[in-house]
Amino acid sequence: MRDTIFHILFVWYPYVCLSAFIFGSIIRFDREQYTWKASSSQMLRKKQLSLGSNLFHIGILFLLMGHTVGLLTPTALYTLVITPEQKQFIAIVAGGVAGVVCFVGLSLLLHRRLFDARIRQTSTYMDLGVLGILWIQLVLGLVTLPYSFSHHDASVMLVLSHWAQGILTVQPVDAQTLQGLNWPYLVHLVLGMTIFLIFPFSRLVHIWSAPVWYLGRKGYQVVRTRRVLTAGPSARSPNQPAE
Repeated sequence: MRDTIFHILFVWYPYVCLSAFIFGSIIRFDREQYTWKASSSQMLRKKQLSLGSNLFHIGILFLLMGHTVGLLTPTALYTLVITPEQKQFIAIVAGGVAGVVCFVGLSLLLHRRLFDARIRQTSTYMDLGVLGILWIQLVLGLVTLPYSFSHHDASVMLVLSHWAQGILTVQPVDAQTLQGLNWPYLVHLVLGMTIFLIFPFSRLVHIWSAPVWYLGRKGYQVVRTRRVLTAGPSARSPNQPAE
């Protein structure tokens, strides 16, 4: 039973998530580009938004690049320069710093969304859910750091990189090789794949268009809503810039 569960989670599930991620993003881009951004609340708690958003995006970009390079670089390639043990140490230090920066920023954003009544009214369940999932994922990532320090031979890092490379090359490794990992690694993997699964159905899709222009973006954004606005003094056209 345990073998079957691991096979489903770490051999089949990654391809389900990748398929949803790729094809869902293409369909979302083609049909609903105006829904890519979160309902705007930039006029409320602007300082907390600015600080939290910048810390979060800087941290998450470093984490994404670090995970991509760390997991997908073939061992034979990077060992021309450094040893696996050295690579693991760099990953722990750099990933730890980026993780803390990202965690602080995301905590500010999540606090702002949850504890300001006006901002919470503009937030969808998906907006709050994604922030919550990302927060838990960051906590799990930070929890793995002490475990990584205890593996001086970089054995866990090698197991994870071989698994990721096997998935990408459609040559998945035997899921039993992951059974010896500590629970934070396993939950971190499953939740990470789940983020790819929900990616096209959430505001995370703005990643495709935002990174290059983020720091120089305008101070406002145009958001179109499908919700029917009731008539009244406060009603406005859906085509007007959101506050």
